[in-house]
Amino acid sequence: MAENAAVEIGDDRERGMLTAQADGKVAGTIAYFVMEPAPGALVAVHTVVRPEHEGKGIAGALVRKFYAIAAQEGVPVVPLCPYAAKWAQRHPDEAPAAPEELVREAERQLKDHPELF
Repeated sequence: MAENAAVEIGDDRERGMLTAQADGKVAGTIAYFVMEPAPGALVAVHTVVRPEHEGKGIAGALVRKFYAIAAQEGVPVVPLCPYAAKWAQRHPDEAPAAPEELVREAERQLKDHPELF
């Protein structure tokens, strides 16, 4: 689906939350963390879109922005979130694959972030 042009995406690094807003309300989020030692990688854990905003391209816009932020910072993305992983497979030109050892380390570090489960 096409991306919703009225969506504004903001990054709250302290909370580990990328948020999409539509009409001034939260429409979707990506929960993430920064791998240690920082900046090891940005690790996407969950992508959620509120039911009333499904099918509008918000999840794709969030993941695209997440990869763009990582590219600007010069770090890889580890998409542990199933949606983000599928999106990355469909968009390899925008979502370079993370090295397998980085993925394993991200999975290990996720255990240290129970608030993201």
